[in-house]
Amino acid sequence: MAITRLDIHRIRNIQQATLSPSPGVNLLWGANGSGKTSILEAIHMLSVARSFRTHKVKTVIAHGEPQCTLFARLRHLEEPEMTVGVQRQLDGDNQIRIGAGQPSNLAELARLLPLQVINPDAFRLLEGSPSERRHFLDWGVFHQEILFFDCWRRYQRALKQRNSLLKYARIDPLLRASWEAELVTQAAAIDEMRKAYLARFSPVFQDYLAKLTGLEDIALHYYPGWDAKRSLDDVLQSSAARDQELGFTQHGPHRADMRIRCGPRAAVDVLSRGQQKMVVCAMKLAQGQVLASDHQRQPIYLIDDLPAELDRDHRQALCELIEELACQVFITSVEADVLDECWSSGCQVKLFHVEQGLITEC
Repeated sequence: MAITRLDIHRIRNIQQATLSPSPGVNLLWGANGSGKTSILEAIHMLSVARSFRTHKVKTVIAHGEPQCTLFARLRHLEEPEMTVGVQRQLDGDNQIRIGAGQPSNLAELARLLPLQVINPDAFRLLEGSPSERRHFLDWGVFHQEILFFDCWRRYQRALKQRNSLLKYARIDPLLRASWEAELVTQAAAIDEMRKAYLARFSPVFQDYLAKLTGLEDIALHYYPGWDAKRSLDDVLQSSAARDQELGFTQHGPHRADMRIRCGPRAAVDVLSRGQQKMVVCAMKLAQGQVLASDHQRQPIYLIDDLPAELDRDHRQALCELIEELACQVFITSVEADVLDECWSSGCQVKLFHVEQGLITEC
């Protein structure tokens, strides 16, 4: 999937802008605070109706405006172009429309326009909480397994009901058993889909890691959210008293983690900042490659300040792999020429200058 036209209305300091991006590499350059990252933010909102920088929509909408609006034309391979529009309002309401049909939902939007974001927050994959890594893992499973979203919703509903029973001490044995049976059933399905995806993802990740770095002994370790040597049903029964005391369910897929280790230690405790960025980039590129290989759908990459914390050789290696993916990518940089030598002569590159919310194609 690639964006052929992008219209941005009232996103931060961008009142109105229209871009006709390259299907390949798009470089956005300008001073700090000029609005470069706001363009990436706008594209992200077209995919999931929210920013990757904040959950507060009022900080994304231009000051004094009641709403922001995004519109794009999309093309996938030789298929006809299609349109997508997202509007967010100060009161939190959103409107999503794909094509000329009825209003669409977030799941349809996310499947239509898969994105991978590489920015300073991406370091949370290594240094953040398990929820960061679960989100990364579940992005891949969501796009790989059509049944995952429904299983996850049913699991969350069962979890909410069990937690409510625990919190308010309304322990009807039959009612709790009913919700626990549903929780265990959906947990098993989620766990199997996650493990299958990781088995597919891990060798691709190791391949990209080898191309980007000389690092060895980097491994992914999956923890399902409970003692894998026991059934979840058994764990729930044995922890019921403690769960009731705490008022919530301690074990299940909602507590899963994908731990990233360098030898016996957590990777974040061993690697330099530059090495961490390469590991994160390898994970993001691998996830995009799995999607492209299995479903012939390339994600769009949003890379904020690519040159940061990378020396010339690592910038070159990363850009070469991005070009090999043959996908659309939007890259921000303070300097216009820092990546000039990173692309082959056949690469489709467009350069856009951003200044005080105004965007000019160079």
